[in-house]
Amino acid sequence: MKIRLITVGKAPRWITEGFEHYTRRLPPNTLDLVVASPRRGQTDEARLLEAVREHEVLVVWDRRGQQMSSEGFAALLGRWRGSGRDVALLIGGVNGFGSATRARAAHVLALSQMTWPHQLARVLVAEQIYRAWAIHARHPYHRD
Repeated sequence: MKIRLITVGKAPRWITEGFEHYTRRLPPNTLDLVVASPRRGQTDEARLLEAVREHEVLVVWDRRGQQMSSEGFAALLGRWRGSGRDVALLIGGVNGFGSATRARAAHVLALSQMTWPHQLARVLVAEQIYRAWAIHARHPYHRD
């Protein structure tokens, strides 16, 4: 299973370093960051959806989504891996996602009830993917 985290906008170096901190800990080629290129007159949401491949499970991170524990997310990641399909995780821009995109997604997840900067969400999602991997591997990173 390949996971692509698709987002918009250039991030400051400390965000990139935080994201890379967790991707380096994962098995090679597990998680890629895709920054959708801007097109004149195109919304962030349209850019993100255009980057999703047909065979990928579409997952949207949105403040209106389902909250779950790290263990619950690890179980969901395990189901995705068991399905043999790749996954596209979308982090929206400052305006988030509309109802049509949320309806199209296989899963709509929320990091928290709090509002987080969309660039910081890259690091938070990468950490949760690493944590899910640690839970499955029974690695001591995750503690109950």
